[in-house]
Parts: sequence; C-alpha cells; structure tokens
Amino acid sequence: MNEEPIWTPSPARVSEAQITSFISAVEQDWGVACTSYSQLHTWSISESDKFWLSLWDFGEVVSETRGTIVLRDADKMPGAIFFPEARLNFAENLLRRRDDSPAIIFRGENGTERVLSFRELYGLVSQLRQAMIETGIHAGDRVAAILPNIPEAVACMLAAASIGAIWSSCSPDFGTGGIMDRFGQIEPKLLLGVDKYFYNGKEFDCRKKIAHVGKNLNSVSKIVILPFDPENALEVGLGLTEFIKPYRTEKIKFTRFPFNHPLYILFSSGTTGVPKCIVHGAGGTLLQHLKEHLLHTDTQRGDRIFYFTTLGWMMWNWLVSALAAEATLVLYDGGPFYPNGDVLFDFAEEVGITHFGTSAKFLDSAKKAQLNPSMKHKFTQLRTLLSTGSPLVPESFDYVYRAIKEDLCLSSISGGTDIVGCFAAGNPMGPVLRGELQAKCLGMNVAVLDPQGRALIDEKGELACLNPFPSMPIGFWNDPGDKKFNAAYFERFPGSGIMVTGQRSRVTGAWSSTVDQMRP
Repeated sequence: MNEEPIWTPSPARVSEAQITSFISAVEQDWGVACTSYSQLHTWSISESDKFWLSLWDFGEVVSETRGTIVLRDADKMPGAIFFPEARLNFAENLLRRRDDSPAIIFRGENGTERVLSFRELYGLVSQLRQAMIETGIHAGDRVAAILPNIPEAVACMLAAASIGAIWSSCSPDFGTGGIMDRFGQIEPKLLLGVDKYFYNGKEFDCRKKIAHVGKNLNSVSKIVILPFDPENALEVGLGLTEFIKPYRTEKIKFTRFPFNHPLYILFSSGTTGVPKCIVHGAGGTLLQHLKEHLLHTDTQRGDRIFYFTTLGWMMWNWLVSALAAEATLVLYDGGPFYPNGDVLFDFAEEVGITHFGTSAKFLDSAKKAQLNPSMKHKFTQLRTLLSTGSPLVPESFDYVYRAIKEDLCLSSISGGTDIVGCFAAGNPMGPVLRGELQAKCLGMNVAVLDPQGRALIDEKGELACLNPFPSMPIGFWNDPGDKKFNAAYFERFPGSGIMVTGQRSRVTGAWSSTVDQMRP
C-alpha cells in the first residue's frame, strides 16, 4: 500500500471540524489529552461510558431524562444496556429545527421537484401523526411502506416514530414475493404505497402490486397511496391528501419512550432463506447516527447531504438522521445514469450538495464511462464524498481526485444493516490514503478474527466488534428466547462478548486492505 496521503485536510478545515470541537469538550470534561484520532479512538473504547455520555451532550440529545447510568452490564455482549433510565423520542430529535430553511430538496428522474422547509416538514408530520392515531396506530404497531425516495416517506417515518410505532420499508422495485417475505413476518397495521415511480426512462405503475400486498396482509387495516408526482397523480383509493385532510397542523406532543424502544425493522438480504427481521432501537440508532454524522462525516448545521439510496437500504435510514444535525436532506429517485451519467453530478452542483454519498459501483461505472464532472462543475460547496456498498478500489480513489474534485475528503465506509451504521468510516481530521478506509469508528473495538477468535493481520477473517455499542440490534422480530439472534451474531465465539458480522475481511499492520480497508 502507498503510505503517501492522496489528500490531507487543511489546518483551517481541521480546526473547523465537529470532531475537533468534540475533542476539546472531552479534554475539558474528562482531563484527557487527545492530540490524534488514534488517541481519541483508544479512549473511546477504554472509557466507553464516558465517550457515549460526551456524545450525548455534544449531540444535544433531546430527552425527558438521560438518567445517571450510561452503561449497565458492560462486560456482557449481548446483554449490555445503554442508558437504561433514559426516555426520548426519535422523531423529536430529528424535528428540532423548525424554521423556513429547506429541510428536504427532492428531484425525481421525471423532473418532479419538491422542497419542504423545516417548518413544513414539522407540519406534515403533525398531520400524518394525527391521521395515524385516528387509524388506530399505537406504540409498538408496525407501519410498513413500499415507497420511493420521496419527501413524504421521510415525513411518514417521523410520524410513525413520534407515536412510538415501528417503521419498516421496501423499495417499490421489490417483487411481490420479496415484499411478502418481509412484511408478512411483522404484521403491519398500516400499509403505505406509491402510485408509480420512474427508472431509466420508464414509468412503473405500482397500484396492482400495492393492492395485492395489502390484500394478502391480513393485519393491515388501511392502505394509503402516496403520489410520486402530486401534479400528475394516478387514480387511487385512499390518497395522501384525503388521509390528512381532516387535520390541521398542531404542536406535536411527543411521548418519550425508553432508550431501546423499537424504532426500525430492517431485513437481511434473504440470500440464505427468508429475510431476518432485525429490530433496532430508537436511542441506539440516534446516538450511532449522531456520531457518524457529526464526528465521522463532519455534518454541520445547514449542510446539504445526499446519498443515492432507496428505502430498501439502510443508508436511507442513515441519511434521514442528518436532520438531527440540522442539515438539509437532498433526495433523488430514479436511474443514476439516466438520461446520462452527469445527472447526479449536475444535481449536486445545482443545489450545492456538501456531502455526496454513493456506492463504489457507481464510481467504478463513472470511471469506466470516462465521465469527467470537473470539466463542467467546480463543486464549490462539496467537501466530502462517501462511498459504501462494496470496497472502493485504489483506481477509483485516483478517479475521484482526478475527475471530480482535488480538495475533497473521500471517505470509503463500511457497515451494514446489522448495526444500521458503520464499523469503519471517515476521519475529517486525518489524511486519505489511496485504497484505504480512513478509520475504525469511535466507540467500537473492531477487529478481524480467525476461527479461534484471535486477531489477524494480512489474512482474511471474520469482521467483528469486541465491545458493546448502542446500535447493536435489540433482537429479531418474533424470535422467542433470542435463539436466532444469538446464533447469527454471538455463537461463533460463545461467552466471549464478541459480535461477528458475517463479513469476510483482511487487514494489514496499518489496518488497510483490499477487502475492507481500515486505519486506526
């Protein structure tokens, strides 16, 4: 591996980074010296309770109470419990900003555009919340969605979370069988669908698919169809406008729930059987995402953050949490290379995206197509490019700095549905090395292990985390005694307190590799 940085942040950029402010707070509160990311990471896992407490304060978590206990049974995994006395509401934390600045900027492949201000988003959530309550949705009920990446999907999720209902979603391009394999297990009470969507120049009518799914889910009491394009909506049964029409915007009375109150049900890929229903808690998801947005991605208030994703990928859940950092979400739904390969880069320049998130596959495709966005655009606002989904090869690092922007923090990140977050992510105060992930995530003792549980160097092994962290899943849905849950993550090394991920990785002495490359 080339040890010469391909990019290094300027002193001004480091001084202005959120992680620099966080380090100052840690030094002041705990009297520790952290002059490097490596020192901060070591402290974050050796003093885990202090780290997560500092993150709670730095992220200004809105809660009824935090309690005095940060981590109970820290030596158990599974079994460790974060903030057992805390009570909070996930949606309240994402709706803390309520001014007229844009909260969501959306564009569809067909040219549909919408902008929602923070005030308008709050108002729509208020109406949706009232409509859901009138429908009979209570805390713990499941709300299932078959939706594209539109603003109303964000509002519906927040409305469900405000009640304490559990959100689960699929992309509308999923087949009926795949949808039933997922939603059939969790018995949703409310089903949200879309009338149509667009991809690669084609329009796809979803009405029959939604009707079929609703008919075969006996638990569903109501189906609501959201329009992809409100100006040209297809005829449906109960549409969004009718669903919320009786309700005016009113102040939301957020109910605060325990830290581990279920928030999301995400699904495994289903490649080895019926997809596993992975349940994630509200508090753990919020803290993990605040950490990744504020410290690893350097999301600042007013930034415009974009990730090319669908509602069938956990990166949508991750993206939406940027609202808690008071940033603007930039959403796009459609083919990333239609009508040409410039569509997303043009969008980024036009709306001033500061954080551009995509997949390694997209960057590789852009490289093979010999796209050169820097010839057309300056990307003045763009500071960070995020890549995940698969390892980013060294040649794609070269491509980004040659064809997109020279002064850019390129963060190849690695995580997954299992933790609704990352094991390795960006380091805004550190260099980017060609072909390497920048850093192991704070608060997480990540390692690659052999079959006996020993750390490996220069050999492939099992990617694992050796200490508890808040966004560990709280279990699988309908899994008595957590048998499937424990078998999936903790029985590889019984009694060791190690969570395995099922991902095969290889690291070198510098925590770099061509599979999952990480640097401490």
